[in-house]
Amino acid sequence: MKKIKSLFYIFITFFLFSFHVNANENSIEIKVNVEDEIITNIDIENETKYLFFLNPKLKNLDKNKIYNISKNSLITDIIKRKELEKYVDFKKENNLVNVLEKNLLLKKNIKDKDQLKEMLKIQNLDYRKIKDKLFVEALWNQLIYKKYSKNLVINKEELRKKITDQLKNSKKKYEYNLSEIVFKEELGKNVEAKILEIYDSIRSIGFENTANIYSNSNTAKNGGLIGWINELQISEQINQRVINLNRSEISKPIKIRNAFIIIKLNDKKEIKNKIDLETQLENLINLETNRQLNNFSNIFYKKLKMNLEINES
Repeated sequence: MKKIKSLFYIFITFFLFSFHVNANENSIEIKVNVEDEIITNIDIENETKYLFFLNPKLKNLDKNKIYNISKNSLITDIIKRKELEKYVDFKKENNLVNVLEKNLLLKKNIKDKDQLKEMLKIQNLDYRKIKDKLFVEALWNQLIYKKYSKNLVINKEELRKKITDQLKNSKKKYEYNLSEIVFKEELGKNVEAKILEIYDSIRSIGFENTANIYSNSNTAKNGGLIGWINELQISEQINQRVINLNRSEISKPIKIRNAFIIIKLNDKKEIKNKIDLETQLENLINLETNRQLNNFSNIFYKKLKMNLEINES
């Protein structure tokens, strides 16, 4: 039970954040036909502020792209909330919100909650709404874990062998600060054309903004930022690409199952301390758990969205 809880705590920190939607009758932008839930100009403005907080480089995009990113984020929030209302009580406290908040502080290099509040205040953002976003994500992650944890396939011995082999084959070990863009193959669509489109976008508006637009990963809203990760926690296939990158350099697309990943190396440092096999194994299990649950989450969300009719007004 302790191990499952540990896996889940790690898993929830990777998920996307979404703003709470508040209807304003005098400023309706779009209407989502889910029990007449609406999104307003004010909602989109607030969401845009928060997305700028997560990824300041978004300000470099044109207004239409920023609008669409913010709108889609709010639609995601509505869909999640409506589904969650079937299973959970929104009035109850949820301690996992604090885990998500700590992850936000870590990603933004913020020392504590007070500093976060001050930064949000400067940018005219309401801390209570941010907490509300985190609350929805905590509930969503719990729901996904409950629905799909039995479908997880984790081969512990295979992962242990992977780490052991890597430790034998290399004298120096590194930690990498990485960002990613993940996109899937789509039936009837030209993959090569999509790849060219993404690299053109990176050259035009930068890696972070391209991740916001194109990436299917749960890191998209943070500009694709994964953060610091031990080389033992990534696949050998990805590690072989990353190890040859210079800082700020971007990899060629890497095929992973039914998707592609493009990696940006932000920074790297050599691991000086002795590596503990069991600790690395647990970290690798957590990451694989994250990957599988994130995939289940995306599939479930897309099924929900297919049943909605979304009208602009």
